[in-house]
Amino acid sequence: VQLQASGGGLVQAGGSLRLSCAASGRTFSGYTMGWFRQAPGKEREFIARIVWSGGRTYYSDSVKGRFTISRDNAKNTVYLQMNSLKPEDTAVYYCAASDSPYRTNYATGYDYWGQGTQVTVSS
Repeated sequence: VQLQASGGGLVQAGGSLRLSCAASGRTFSGYTMGWFRQAPGKEREFIARIVWSGGRTYYSDSVKGRFTISRDNAKNTVYLQMNSLKPEDTAVYYCAASDSPYRTNYATGYDYWGQGTQVTVSS
């Protein structure tokens, strides 16, 4: 399994970015795909997840209402649309995949990780 995250960059507060996570190596139906972020000196934080089959989603309170996770089956790609960005959203963002439905709000619940993409929000 390979995950390739992209789309990060520098944006002003209040702006938007869309992250992409291109997945390859197997069929992902039944998988849960997650987005996490890690700021300097902090632990990796769960942001959002989506079940590939059916599209059920779940968000952390810190991003609910501002971020949207989605997937494109034809492109085998998961997206994270980030709106109303704040300086505290600055972090390296990671996508991850899990073939288990358990503990998918935790980094330990995921088996495969992308390389991370930097998001910087200026005030």
